[in-house]
Amino acid sequence: MPKNLFCLVLLGVFANSGFAAEPERSVIQIMTFSQQPVWDAPWRFEPVRRSSGSGFVIKGRRIMTNAHVVSWGKQILVHRYQDPRPYLAHVKFIAHDCDLALLEVEDESFFNGLEPLKFGDLPKVRSTVVTHGYPAGGEQISYTRGVVSRIELQNYVHSGNRAFLTVQTDAAINPGNSGGPVVQEDLVVGVAFQGMPGLENTGFFIPPPVIQHFLKDIEDGGYGGFPMAGIRVVALQNPAYRRYVKVSDNDLGARVDSILPIQTTQKLIQPDDVLLRAGKFDVASDGTVLYEGNRVSASAAFQTAQRGESLPVKIWRQGKELDLALPMNIYNGDRLTGNQYDVLPRYFVYAGLVFTPLSLDYMRTMGQGWRDSANAELTYELYYRRNESPETARPEPIVLASTLAHPVNANFKISHHALVDRINGIRIDKLEDAVRAFESATNTHHVIEFVPNHAFETLNRLDAGAAHAEILKTYGVPKDRRL
Repeated sequence: MPKNLFCLVLLGVFANSGFAAEPERSVIQIMTFSQQPVWDAPWRFEPVRRSSGSGFVIKGRRIMTNAHVVSWGKQILVHRYQDPRPYLAHVKFIAHDCDLALLEVEDESFFNGLEPLKFGDLPKVRSTVVTHGYPAGGEQISYTRGVVSRIELQNYVHSGNRAFLTVQTDAAINPGNSGGPVVQEDLVVGVAFQGMPGLENTGFFIPPPVIQHFLKDIEDGGYGGFPMAGIRVVALQNPAYRRYVKVSDNDLGARVDSILPIQTTQKLIQPDDVLLRAGKFDVASDGTVLYEGNRVSASAAFQTAQRGESLPVKIWRQGKELDLALPMNIYNGDRLTGNQYDVLPRYFVYAGLVFTPLSLDYMRTMGQGWRDSANAELTYELYYRRNESPETARPEPIVLASTLAHPVNANFKISHHALVDRINGIRIDKLEDAVRAFESATNTHHVIEFVPNHAFETLNRLDAGAAHAEILKTYGVPKDRRL
């Protein structure tokens, strides 16, 4: 479970709700034994951790839960209601962007007598919902009534860099209830998944539109993810500017401020276009749409499309309306700025120098206050360069993560947390470039240049080559690379 992730909790016993007792039998307790890599020593792993969560049975003899409940799982055990026996389960589908997962149980008798829960619609603000789950690792199921207080787009903590539709309720918060169903009139209207530090009586659940998008995506046997248009819109409410671009003063239309490097979008949309409509939603002048009675970010309109589909959009350009079909595809260009899961980190070790991609996971190895301790070059490279100076951005920035001390590198002044610019004159855009730069060298010394100001360090090439295997053995590094 990633740091700073909070789980919606269920406290007390809910009585006189009119909710049938039987559906509670389909709420499952999940126990996960997980192990994550160490991002600044990527060949190593943290100790195995035990954590608990909740889930519920859905159609097809599957258990729905949160992705963060089972991420990095080495072993997953599930318990039926009031049944002490553990059953082995495994992940069938996992969606790290929207924090959902489906589990299958190896012993199909697990599902005998369990009715799959059915899904309802997006609940209304001020309506009442009931949450179910196993908070704080408790052995008994817990129920809590809450009121839907707000519906909006909010950052999903599990992914760290994606925002989706979210429902806020006034339920209490504790670890362990993540993945449990949120029910209204005997139908599941959400999956409990996170809270917000510092706020009392505030919890959040994933609503049906996001759940149904996930279920539809996996119909082809694999999960692709929510596609992105890559359009950033800003408010267009200045009357003078609206007259300048000759758009009607009717509170509709937001200005396209920037576009991600997605070729299909860049061919159709231009900066300073005015977005009037996305899908079936009119875009207001403040960059929002009216989504089932809720004023939310226009991003919600683009999230209605599945990968590979085209979304109809209406824009205003140079005094004319244009109707376009915008292809919606998966964008992974910002992968390193979010939390990464289930794929081991890439690295290359040479003569005690540990190189790895610059990522949010790596930055967190600097400690809880990493945003203050990280140097400005790393922060700028990870978060801002691709937007402010895309022509100089590196697809996979590489850092010197650490140095395994040895006489061959004893005089290095730059030993860690440094962004690599060039090695032996070769610009380092990805980890393979670093491997190639060292292995193809013929000069007497390796020269490693860093950002900024071309600060550099050198290694004697023959001495480094001779010491390489010894250093790996001394520090217990099984292989010098994972590419």
